[in-house]
Parts: sequence; structure tokens; C-alpha cells
Amino acid sequence: MSGGSLIALKEDAIDGNAGSNGNVNQPTHQQQHQQQQQQNGASAGSATSAPAEGTRQNSLQRIQQRKQKVFNLPISQKLAKLSMYSACQAEGCRCTGWKTPQENRHRDVESSYCPEFNEECRNTNCRHALQSHIAHLDGISGVEMNNLLGAIIDMENLFMSMQRVDDEDTKKVYLYLFRLLRQCVITRQQAVIRGPLGDPPFESPCIAKAVYSFVFYKYHHLSPNELQTMTEVAKTFLNFLNHYNFEPPSLRKADLKNEDASTYKINYTRWLVFCHVPAFCNSLRHFETSLVFGRTLLRTVFQYMAQQLKKKCISERDRFPADKRSIITQMPKFLEALKGELLKDDSPIWDQTYRPPSAFLMQQRKRQQDTATNASGTVNNANGKRANIGEPIHKRPKKDIDRSSGDSNYEDLPDETVIRAMKAVCESKAINKTEILFPVNVSRDENVKAEEQQRAIEFHVVGNSLTKPVDKETILWLLGLQSVFAHQLPEMPREYISQLVFDTKHKTLALIKENMPIGGICFRPFPSQGFTEIVFCAVTMSEQVKGYGTHLMNHLKDYSIQKGVLHLLTYADCDAIGYFKKQGFSKDIKLARPVYAGFIKEYDGATLMHCELHPSIVNTQFISVIRRQSEILKELIAQRHNEVQKVRPGLTCFKEGLPSIPVESIPGLRDIGWKPQTRAPRTSRPLEESTDPEKLAASFAAVLQAVRHHASAWPFLKPVTAVEVPDYYDHIKYPMDLKTMGDRLKKGYYVTRRLFMADMAHIFSNCRFYNSPETEYYRCANNLERYFQTKMRELGLWDK
Repeated sequence: MSGGSLIALKEDAIDGNAGSNGNVNQPTHQQQHQQQQQQNGASAGSATSAPAEGTRQNSLQRIQQRKQKVFNLPISQKLAKLSMYSACQAEGCRCTGWKTPQENRHRDVESSYCPEFNEECRNTNCRHALQSHIAHLDGISGVEMNNLLGAIIDMENLFMSMQRVDDEDTKKVYLYLFRLLRQCVITRQQAVIRGPLGDPPFESPCIAKAVYSFVFYKYHHLSPNELQTMTEVAKTFLNFLNHYNFEPPSLRKADLKNEDASTYKINYTRWLVFCHVPAFCNSLRHFETSLVFGRTLLRTVFQYMAQQLKKKCISERDRFPADKRSIITQMPKFLEALKGELLKDDSPIWDQTYRPPSAFLMQQRKRQQDTATNASGTVNNANGKRANIGEPIHKRPKKDIDRSSGDSNYEDLPDETVIRAMKAVCESKAINKTEILFPVNVSRDENVKAEEQQRAIEFHVVGNSLTKPVDKETILWLLGLQSVFAHQLPEMPREYISQLVFDTKHKTLALIKENMPIGGICFRPFPSQGFTEIVFCAVTMSEQVKGYGTHLMNHLKDYSIQKGVLHLLTYADCDAIGYFKKQGFSKDIKLARPVYAGFIKEYDGATLMHCELHPSIVNTQFISVIRRQSEILKELIAQRHNEVQKVRPGLTCFKEGLPSIPVESIPGLRDIGWKPQTRAPRTSRPLEESTDPEKLAASFAAVLQAVRHHASAWPFLKPVTAVEVPDYYDHIKYPMDLKTMGDRLKKGYYVTRRLFMADMAHIFSNCRFYNSPETEYYRCANNLERYFQTKMRELGLWDK
């Protein structure tokens, strides 16, 4: 319900043209000129004094255009831009950024100026060449370079906003975010906001969910068209809230009590950090206001915000299309009704357990998707089909399947059936309180995620550095990780473990519990080669078998995907192969050997394993998603089972003398999914049972000979003896092997394909019955069976 904008909003200017030709703490003449031009602009924290409509969108477009312009610069100019925010790598030098020489200090590297790598820094305490400021950027990938440049532009925009804003509280927040981005550019890491503000969402239920509930609670009795109108009204309200600029706490002190003023100051700071600033600084993660805040914030700002929204509706009434003017008419009534529920202490819409029916939620989501589809532009591609513009490839609708072609048996379930299944799953969980308290077959990963949400455990990517100071906590964690790896990997020399853990090219994903590392994965990324090498992976003995290892690996996968690396490689010893298989690793290496040969460290007696990552999967949520899908599928199967278990009366037509009836006339047959199949006339096989027996036997002999020479045939060449396997014949009642099949073939036993195929199937089924799936014999049976079927198909003897 927080979808596209239905009302154009007035927003403050966000400058996207702030350039920097040196240290950002010393603005250039160009920046000072921009500041003078914008001195009369509104404060970035004020909601009442926006300069002009559409300014926000135009500013965002300017910022994106400037970033794209910088991304398209030659490498030399990009490096020059990065050097201005990179510490000098010369020994003993404390310069924090390369300064343009005096004669060129009015020139801009983003336009025409491209300095030479030997030009000296203007800083009198440095005087080192530009090359010294970019020495640490050797081997940096293009994606990482663009990310750093984008962060620099965001820094410069923050600096300009900091100069324009008057409120001291807002200025402090901007300064904090500016320093955070500055540090992230220096350390070449992703910006992560940690501290007393907490992590979104800050209150449950969130405003968006409460408004969903309010629409159903108040208007579910209306007709579908009227309910749709109220849904659009709610969506407009949420959209206005998401783009609303809250007043600084200094302007609200007179209206609020001391306790409310303190709470509002915290929420205002959270809004700036997580919602407002990330809207134009995409180096920071952006959250929608309606999804991370709840009743407390809405109560504080509702009255004044509702007045602004009503005025907005009145002023823009004539600009609305005729079919949308009912939204303007219903908005005042909607706001008054929502205000009543907001002030009630016992309103059900703010109860965390209150949920509208699943059917209502599905209808809302469907409307959102339809709106998004209609709002997005479409063009005709080369094949004449329509394709969405501006949508990521993995999010675009799948191509329609031609059901009339017969190439696919695709059949989708009706929406009502899926909704009924989802509703049944939700109701069963709500009714069965025992299962909620003591979940059946709950995955260990869910317990670990619960601990992570409660902050009982944390995950951090840490590493050593030679170019910047490393804080004490990181050093202590690295020492603790070294101890964990040394205890859990006793065959690895301690010196070797220390060398890699403290190596600046290696990083470690640390699992922290009670401020002590209890596990971790040491890895080395190779961005230029597109893969990451996992060196050590261990969890301390007392914390094993709790799901920490799986969640560690899932965090590493998500971290790699964020960095644009989609392949993981590792050498696993025999004890670790099972763990890595459970995490999606395979011995089938899909990377070409020249990609990793000479980069990855090779170990004697270990097995190279590979895992390919999908960029659209969030691995830390993958298990819960699959579990949810499994529950819905089980419910659909149960519903289907109940439908087909109906008892129908018997047929009386045969007693009346009718000799036969069409199959499709049997009652209930179509209800269980049966469909008449139109099979093409079967062509005669050259090697069927009716053909020459000698020719058929020759074909069997060729297949048997090929199977015997296969690399996986060695366990089945001769009968199993009771001496080698004493209890084999206690379990296997019909033994078979390739030697026995050869003897039968010579005696003319195989007069039909079915006899030959049945004996071969006995070999594979006996093996799989007696051996466990982890054994080499089991794998040989699977490989040889596939090969046998392939050879039979080649000779036209397989019709399955």
C-alpha cells in the first residue's frame, strides 16, 4: 500500500551537483557558489518550507546523472577522484587526501582535468606524488571502484546539505553520516550503521501493516469498488508519509511533553539516518518510513501531517484525473477515522496478533502488482513482445507459456485454492498452541536466526590492515578466531593459521557470542577472478550441532553476493566434505581451471569443492522460505486428497446389458485430474520382440559389453560372495550381476527386452537396497544406470 505516488509532494532541494576538487572539509569555489545560491533554500529537516514541487525527483535525477557521468570517466580520472579521499601510502606520511597542485586547484577532475600520476600533493606536509595516494587501489575491480566513487558523491552531497541546514540536531546527524561514509571510503567497506539507535524496524506492528488492518477493519463491508477506493486512499496516505519531511525536535519542543520530546528526538534521528538521507545517498541502506516506524511516531506527527495532506488534496484537486477524484473526497473521512483508531488504547489495528483474512491480503498485493505493472513503461522488443522498462531482469514477468502447443503440461492453480491453503496453514498455527511453544521439526537455522534477532549472537566481517589503525576489539576477535581454528583444526600448524588470519588479504566472518568469537570462516576474495577461497571454517566444540555452521555459511554467501562474487571454492578434507555438501558445495567444479589455478592454495589429501551462488537468493532466509512453501504444498495436497476421496455410487449400466462405456464417463475420474491423452501412432521398432531374435541378441550383447567397460561397473562385474559379504544374501533375495547376465545371454534366455531390462534393474535396485546413499557403490549404481538407459535409447530399445 506504499506504492506509486498519487499526490505530487513538495520536497526540499537535494543538491546533486556539489563537486570537490580537494579535501571535502575545504569547499571549492564552485561549492561556495552553490551554497550562496541555495542559502535561501529550506532546511533539509523542515516539512513546511519546501521550495517547489518536483524538486525532490529532479534532484535525485541530477545526483544519478552525476554519478553516471563519473562512472563513465576514464580510469585515470576515476583514480584521481579517489586519491582526493585516500590516505597517502608513503611511510610516515599522515596526509588524508591528495590535494590538487596550486596551478590546477580551480580545475575539476570530473570535467576536463586529468592529473598526471607524478604530480605532487599541494599539502606542504606531504608533497608526495598522486601515485602514492592510489597505491593501495591496485587490482581493484570496476564495480568496487564505482561503489567508492558513488560513496564519495554521497559524501559531497551530505557536506552541502550540512552547510544549508540550520538545526543543530540535524547538522550533527549529517556530520555523523558524513564521517561514516568518509571512513568507509578509506577502508573500502560497506557502510553499516551501528549504535544506540537500534536496527529497523523500531516498532511492531509497523504503520503500513496497521493501515492494512484499518482498511479491512473499517471498510470490509463496502462493495468491491468502494473498498478499492479506500485502498487507494490508504496508499496515498502511506505514500505521503514516506515522503514527508518531519520537523526537527527543536521546533516541536513547545508542542510536546518532556518524555514525548525525548522519544520524538530519537525517532527523528532514526528517520534521518535510515529513511531521509538514504533517499538521496544510496551508499546507505534505505527504509520506508511506514515500514520501520509504528504507532508512537505516527501519534506524534499525525495532527500536523493530516492538515498538510488535506491542504495538499484541496490545492491539487483540479490536477487529478476524474476517475481519481473520489480519493480526494474520501481523504478527510479516512483521516478522521484513522485518528480515532490512533488515539484508542484498545484499537485492534495496533494489536500485533490482529491479521486481516489472507484473501484480503492477497487482493491487496494483487492490486499493488497490477498498479506497478501499469505504472512501469513497456516497449516492444526485437521479437515484437512487450518488455518492462527499468525493472531488473530477474524481477521481470516470466514469458507466457503457450499451453496450446503441447510442449508443456503447465497448469496453474486457481488463486482461491492457494489462498485457502495459506489460510488453513495460518489458522492451524494459531490454534495449535502446543506446536507454537514446542515446534515440531523446527530447523536449527531458525533457532540461530532467533538468537541473532535477539542480539545474543552477531556476525562481523573482520580483518587486519597495514594501511590504517585496527581497533582493539578487532584484534581481540582475530586472536580468538585464531584460537578457535587452532583447536578445531589440530592438523594445521598454528603458525600457518596465524599467518592467514592476520594476513591483510584475508578476511574472516566472525560469529560473536557474549563478545567472544565462537566460530568463523576465514576467506580470501579474488574479485578479478570472480571467486572467493574459503581457507578455514570452524565452530568451537561446545557450540556445535546448533546450526551455527549453516548460518555462518549463509551469511558468507550473502556477503559474497553483495560484493558481486558468485563462486566459492575450498579444499575440504574427508571430515569436512559432508558439511560442505549440506551447504550446497559439489565436487563438480563449474569454473574453468585457468580461472582459479595459481590463485587458490592447494592441499594434499583434500578435495576441491565448488558452490555457485544465485544473485536473487537471500541465503539467510532461504530455509524459512522453503519451509513455508513446503507447508503450503502439504496443505494443497491434503485438500486435494479430501476432494478425491468422495464416495460415488456404482455404475448400473452393465447390469442393464451395456457391454462397455467410454473411460471418460466414469464418475469422478476428471475430478482427480485425469485427462484423455491423444497418443501419436506408434512407429514400429526395428528391434522389437517380433523382429529377428538373433539381431535382438546382438543388440543386447553390444549394450552389455559397453556397460561392462564403464568406469562405474567394477562393483557389478561378478556375483557377490558370502565370504566377502556374509550377510548379503540375508537381505538380497534375487541377486544379479553382469557375469550372470552374460551367461544368460549366451543361453538365449533374453527373448524380450523386458527380461533383459528387468535383470539389469535388479543389479541397481539390489545395490541401492543394501548400501547407504553416501557409499561409493550407491553412486556407481546411479551412474551406471544412467549410462545403461542411454545405450538402450541409442538402439531404440527404451520407450520409458
